[in-house]
Amino acid sequence: MSKNAYVFMDFDGVTHPWGEVEDFRCLPLIESVVREFDEVRIVIASDWRMLFSLSKLVARFAEDIRPRVVGATPHVIPKKGTELHGLREREAMLWLGQHEADVASAAWCALDDAPGNWLTRSRLVLTDFKRGFNEEDAEVLRRMLTAFRAGVPHIEPPKSALRWG
Repeated sequence: MSKNAYVFMDFDGVTHPWGEVEDFRCLPLIESVVREFDEVRIVIASDWRMLFSLSKLVARFAEDIRPRVVGATPHVIPKKGTELHGLREREAMLWLGQHEADVASAAWCALDDAPGNWLTRSRLVLTDFKRGFNEEDAEVLRRMLTAFRAGVPHIEPPKSALRWG
């Protein structure tokens, strides 16, 4: 297992309720969980990565968390509508393939409000888009990161037929 645990993070519906003021009101709770796990690295998987520079996105985080935001997933343009299902996970696996020697054993999870973005549901902390990340979600994330720290083997391999090369 890698020494790092990666959290692929969406913004809308996670850091703040979707469709409301984009004030990142839920981000402090996410950051409080991340502070408990020195090995956690954040990778931005939000559509915001296509609108703003990485430095502008990193600036949204607390100063002590900023060095742990290690990048953003690549943007894959689907050729067919059917390729939208699980697209964020495919993008995340591409990013992992560029940063980890063994993608299959990498410790990773995702914070997202759209379950269709992720095929490996056992690694998804699914938030309610109407409220964003809350205390229940924090507990789920904490349990997942604790399992990664304990060396529990990957929960379930990605279900998509990806070639990580």
